[in-house]
Amino acid sequence: MDKTTYRTPQVPLHSGFEGASTAADVIKEIDLSGKTAIVTGGYAGIGAETTRVLAAAGAKVIVPARDTHKAAATLSGIQGVTIAKMDLMDPASVDAFAAQFLAGGQPLHLLINSAGIMAPPLTRDSRGIESQFATNHLGHFQLAVRLWPALVQAAGARIVALSSWGHRYSPVIFDDISFENREYDPWKAYGQSKTANVLFAVEADRRGKDAGIRAFAVHPGSIVSTDLTRYMSEDQLKKMGALDQDGKPVIDPARQLKTIEQGAATSIWCAVSPQLEGKGGVYCENADISPVIESDGTQGSNDLSLRKASSAFGVFPYAIDAENAVRLWEVSEQLTGVKLQ
Repeated sequence: MDKTTYRTPQVPLHSGFEGASTAADVIKEIDLSGKTAIVTGGYAGIGAETTRVLAAAGAKVIVPARDTHKAAATLSGIQGVTIAKMDLMDPASVDAFAAQFLAGGQPLHLLINSAGIMAPPLTRDSRGIESQFATNHLGHFQLAVRLWPALVQAAGARIVALSSWGHRYSPVIFDDISFENREYDPWKAYGQSKTANVLFAVEADRRGKDAGIRAFAVHPGSIVSTDLTRYMSEDQLKKMGALDQDGKPVIDPARQLKTIEQGAATSIWCAVSPQLEGKGGVYCENADISPVIESDGTQGSNDLSLRKASSAFGVFPYAIDAENAVRLWEVSEQLTGVKLQ
């Protein structure tokens, strides 16, 4: 397969934004009236800010939630937001949510896959699949494929998959995705799932672009004040350099250590920016397309002090490899039993 025939080059656009730009900055003067968005994880951290900003711009936002009571409390008072039950680890739940949405007959303009878990103890879903791969990738894969008719109906939809700088912890290990034949490493499992998010965007874009569906993968930055760190102790976060010695978040946008408002910026940019018209299948950070990087001395380590100030940390080649993307899509079809019609 010719890898250059359908992948937008990973070349920065020099968008005019930076690490300190916020979601409110990148959506200025954009009117989303009449648009419908689904934001997974849209009631916590970056996802909640994404929901708030999209709704403020006029979008109707649907937030699927495993904990609907928490979602209702977090999103109380935000106009234009609807909460529905869904658990990404439960395939039947994903199908039920998608079926309910499709039954309404409405187009879906934006699908933002913001939910995720990071570095939990080894857990498997009912199929035996490791929980980070099941939640961060497979649940979102199934959701996107089930919602595909509504995305096509929008005639200009965008999918945004939240990946991470952490994709450099591991490529997808196709021969042992669920750690059945190797020792479980929570960070390698996280990295594998984040690489899968990028590969998903590459292949979703290839399959969808003729129908007007474009897909993007996002590194939001490292935001310590979210639920994503719930499996980590304060001492671990200090050792990583995410918290200072007083236990306060280290905020340094030049190294992509961000606030929640800054962290949501790239998701929003990928979802709504006219700068990305005609583009897709790329990995983005700091509200711009990232360059490709072969190595930077940080892979395999979650020590944030190793990061140097940079406008872009880049994406590793294995995460945007078209053959890997096709293989992952096919494996995901096999694991979920879900295919595009």
